[in-house]
Amino acid sequence: MENKVITILGSGNIGLSIANGLVHAKLVSPKNIILTRRNTELLKKFSLQGFSVLEDNKKAVTQADIVIIAVQPQQLNDLLLQIKPSLKVKKHTVISVVSGATVAAMKKILGGKIKIVRAMPNTAIAIQESMTCLSSDSTEALTDAEKIFNALGNSLIIKEELMGPATALCACGIAFFLRAIRAASQGGIEIGFHSEEAIMMAAQTAKGAATLLLENKNHPESEVDKVTTPRGITISGLNQMEHNGFSSALIKGIVTSAEKAAKIYS
Repeated sequence: MENKVITILGSGNIGLSIANGLVHAKLVSPKNIILTRRNTELLKKFSLQGFSVLEDNKKAVTQADIVIIAVQPQQLNDLLLQIKPSLKVKKHTVISVVSGATVAAMKKILGGKIKIVRAMPNTAIAIQESMTCLSSDSTEALTDAEKIFNALGNSLIIKEELMGPATALCACGIAFFLRAIRAASQGGIEIGFHSEEAIMMAAQTAKGAATLLLENKNHPESEVDKVTTPRGITISGLNQMEHNGFSSALIKGIVTSAEKAAKIYS
């Protein structure tokens, strides 16, 4: 991977997070990453760090081995038509992080033989802690995509029909869990802690809970059972939350986001 050139088309928050993460993980050097944006002045800082910066998407694709597309859904079709003449079947792998855009829809524009991976990261990619779901009909392309996104957190290959639900659970999920942490910190303020203390305590506790699951590979209820005792403090709080619909609200939020994700690109 270190000798491959990666072009990122659409160097906004996600695109730049990918670029920074790849360099931070020492998977790719800045000189092998090309960033494109209409206003290249906004990428001046990255140019000074050694990244290649171009306004011309077609030229950037010609120089690349892997093309990562990180534009808004409404910009995708025009971009695909623009870069189509520059793509070579035997050379290029295209990775799209555009919400809702299917592999089939992209191949309809680019041609059926182009290797395309559909990826759904989340904003924790900025600190190399993303949960990224991947889907493709090309094993070779998935191998490259896994190397990239495993350097930026964890990745999981799934069936493409589950990419919409993955958007809700993983991408939107960042906001859901942040809101839960905020709520916990507000509870902490009410019981006596200052705001900064409560947020730090809630966030570290959430991080610890997530790490327990990832490292022990247990079901959440197995870990819950370790801190709940008969007539105890924890179970009284959990039951009060459930009486007020905590789990139900989170489930409904994820389902609603998944339904909207299925309609975002057409």
